[in-house]
Amino acid sequence: KNPRMRCLTPRASLRFALLSPGFCVVAALASTAAPAKMSTASAHLATSRATIEGLEPARLWEHFAALSAVPRMSKHEGGVLEMLKGIARAKGLACTQDAAGNLLVKAPGRGLGVDAPPVMIQGHVDMVTEKNKATAHDFLYDPITLLRSADGLWIKADGTTLGADNGIGVSAGLALLDEADPIDLPPLELLFTVDEETGLNGAKALDAKALGVTAKTLLNLDTEEWGCIYIGCAGGGDAKLALPVARAAAGDETAARYEVRVEGLLGGHSGICIGDGRANAVQLAARTALEVLRCTAAAPAALIAFDGGDKHNAIPREASAILSIPASAEPAARAAVEAMHSSLLAEYGILETKGSVSLRPLAAEEGDWRGSAMPLLVESAERILNVLVALPHGPLKFSHAVPGLVETSNNVAAVTTDGPVANGGECVRVLCSSRSSVGEAMAGVREKLSAIGGMMGKGKVEFSPAYPGWRPNISSKVLELTKAALAAQLTAEGSTEPPQVLAVHAGLECGLIGEKCAAAYGGGLAAELDMISFGPTIRGAHSPDEAVEISTVPKFYRLTKAVLAELAAARA
Repeated sequence: KNPRMRCLTPRASLRFALLSPGFCVVAALASTAAPAKMSTASAHLATSRATIEGLEPARLWEHFAALSAVPRMSKHEGGVLEMLKGIARAKGLACTQDAAGNLLVKAPGRGLGVDAPPVMIQGHVDMVTEKNKATAHDFLYDPITLLRSADGLWIKADGTTLGADNGIGVSAGLALLDEADPIDLPPLELLFTVDEETGLNGAKALDAKALGVTAKTLLNLDTEEWGCIYIGCAGGGDAKLALPVARAAAGDETAARYEVRVEGLLGGHSGICIGDGRANAVQLAARTALEVLRCTAAAPAALIAFDGGDKHNAIPREASAILSIPASAEPAARAAVEAMHSSLLAEYGILETKGSVSLRPLAAEEGDWRGSAMPLLVESAERILNVLVALPHGPLKFSHAVPGLVETSNNVAAVTTDGPVANGGECVRVLCSSRSSVGEAMAGVREKLSAIGGMMGKGKVEFSPAYPGWRPNISSKVLELTKAALAAQLTAEGSTEPPQVLAVHAGLECGLIGEKCAAAYGGGLAAELDMISFGPTIRGAHSPDEAVEISTVPKFYRLTKAVLAELAAARA
C-alpha cells in the first residue's frame, strides 16, 4: 500500500517480525523491493541487531531497532504507522486514528491498576532527516543503521541523524505493552503523533474526540537529559522571507565560478542548542561572500546564488555562496576566505573544532543553473548578504524567572535561491524559526523580522500560525509523584544530586495536546490534564552527531514504570 516502505528483504523482515509483531506488515511490503535496496536493507538490519545485542531493557531496544528499519521522515510516516497498527492488532488492542494520522492505542490496566484512571504515554513517530554531505542515504527509502560509539557508551547512526528523538520514547511505550505479569500498570493510552519535527503539525491537528482520548495525566517521553523533569516549554513559529533579486543582462565571460563553502559545524536543535553559542553556517557564508565582494572592487566578483541550511528546527551546519571571480581577483578572494576561516577559529574554535570556510572551483553538474546563470546585480547581492548577516540569530533574551533558561530566540535556519525566472520575479528565500515562552516577546521577534524583510523593498514576509507554549504547573500531582520516584532512583544509583525540575526552550507537544483536549471536551479536561516530560540523555539531536547514552535508557525506562506503578495505585 505504501511504496515508500519497499526497502526490506522478506528474510530480514521476518527476522524482525520476531522483535515486533507489526513487522509482518513490512515483510509483506518488502516483496516488491528492488534487489539492490533489499540487499542494502538486510545489511543495515544485521548491523543494527548486532549493535543492540545484550542491551537492556531488551524489548525497548528491539523496538527501537525495528523503528530504525522503517523510514519515517516527517510527512512520510505511513509505514511506521502501519507497523504500530500491526502491533496493536496482534495484541488485540483498540486502535484509533484521526484525519491527521495521529494514532491512539489503548491497553487495559493490570495488577493494582485495573480500575485506575487512564494515563497517556506520548511520543512522535517522525524524525529529523539530516546527513553529512559525504553520506549516501535516502531517508525516504533507506533504514537507519545503529552503531556504537568508539567508547561503547553511545548508540549513534552512520553519518545521519539517529532518530532517538523520539524513537526511544516511542519504543518505551511499545515495550510497556510487552511487560510480563505480575506488573502494576494503569490503563494506558499510547498516543503516537505525526509530523512533529516540521512544526508540531500532528499535535496542531490532533482530534482528541475522534481518537477517544480520556486520560487526564500525560507522560511525554520526548526530552533529552536524564535526571531532569520538564514541566514547561517555549512556543514558536516560522517566518518565510521572500527577498526579490535581479540579475545583470551580461557577466564577465572570463571570470570563473567558485563556491565559498562553510561546513563541518555542529548544527543541532534550534531550541535546545541555541544557547550554546554554536556558529551559524548561513551567516558565516554571508559574511565571507560580502568580504570577497568588498576586497575585489578593482576586478569585481559577483554573487550567483546562495544556499544553506535545511530544517527549520536545526541550526545550519553547511552553507555555500556561488561567486563569479575574475582571474586577477582570485588571490584577493582566496585571502579573504582564508581570513574568514581564521575568524571562525578565533570566534568558535574551542566549540566548533571541525568547522571550515573554503574557496573551491564550482563543480557544477549538467543542468545546474548556477554554472551558467548571469550574476545578481551588485545592489541585489549586497542587500541579500546584508540581510542574512543582520537577521537576529541565537538567544535574544534569557528568562528573569529561571536562571540560564533562554526565553526568546531566533534561528536563521535555511536559505535557497530560486534561480533565473522568466519575466523576473526571482527571490532568495529565507526561513527563520522563532521561539519564546512569552507570547508578547514572540510577537516582538516577528515585528523585527518584518522590518528587516521590508528593507528589501518589495520583500514579503509570511508567518506560520504560532504554536502555544506549555505553562509550568509547580503544583502538579504527577510532578510531585515523579520527583519522589526519581529521587529514590537517583539515591539507589549512588547519586547525591536531586532531580532537576526545568522548562525547556524547545517545542514540546504538551501545550498543544492540552489545548486540543480542552477544545474537544469543552474546557473541562484542560484544567485537569496533568503533564510532565522526561527521557534519556540524547546529544546532538537534529544533526548527524545525534547519539543516545546507553546507560541512561534503562534508568529512564525504570522511572517510567515506577511512575506508572504509583499511578496504578491511585484511585482519584
